Amino acid sequence: MQKNKLLDWGIFLLLTLIWGSSFILMKHSKEQLTAPQIAALRIFSAGLIFLPFAVFHLRKLPRKKIFFVILSGITGNLLPAFLYAAAIANRIDSSLAAILNSFTPVFVVIIAIIFFKDKISNAKLTGVLIGFIGVALLFYSWKGIGFENLGYASLILLATVFYGMNVNMVSHFLKDVNPIHVATVSIAFMIIPTAFILWQQDFLQLAFDEEKVQFAVLESTMLGIVGTAIATALFYVLIKRSGGLFASLVTYSIPIVGIILGIADGETVGSIQFACLAVILTGVYITSRNSK
Repeated sequence: MQKNKLLDWGIFLLLTLIWGSSFILMKHSKEQLTAPQIAALRIFSAGLIFLPFAVFHLRKLPRKKIFFVILSGITGNLLPAFLYAAAIANRIDSSLAAILNSFTPVFVVIIAIIFFKDKISNAKLTGVLIGFIGVALLFYSWKGIGFENLGYASLILLATVFYGMNVNMVSHFLKDVNPIHVATVSIAFMIIPTAFILWQQDFLQLAFDEEKVQFAVLESTMLGIVGTAIATALFYVLIKRSGGLFASLVTYSIPIVGIILGIADGETVGSIQFACLAVILTGVYITSRNSK
């Protein structure tokens, strides 16, 4: 029993490090790659890793569910990857991105209430309102966010909306399908659009003989292989071993790693921003704790 607990915590910490460091990897990649190149290479790499498994898993999926599986890949991986890359490529701090990412569980609940008619309790409503107050204060207090780049910061919130859509779609329409099958097939299908985008963005014309370009490509590729493919598989393993509640707690630890790496990279995060993070996570906790 003790060894099982240690393994669960080991997976938990590994996921925290992987997903928490994804923001700084995007930030470094933008020096040599465009935002579409970063996002497309990330998802394309993950799709290639999952492709051999997807070939076998595809035949196990009910045909009537394939549409939702592909839609899961679009809302849960493809669109958020491009939104995050676009925001960070336009001078949005990686630490700010990590903090805003923690807002995902709030949108999971909001979308469940609006589109799937889940009943809303006063506690849920309170958690949602607290979360929004934290985000508003964060936008107001963060140095470097002005009217000219507020829209780019909002792209990260839009990405969490898509995450919320994906979670609800999977839980309502794909709950009887093996989650590993959903993950491998949905991401493998994203090879097609991302390959086209890489071609359209002249990816093959990059100066691959230059060390900086090689490093940027390596970072984006590892972001896909480790941050998307391997981390997704680990997350589902953690859910199966310890349950969804324990696995969902990774939401609280990701911003910590993102902030530490951001500060180490020269970003400024003050006590006010930490206070805003605390407010957001309080809202997330209240919302998640009272969700079905």
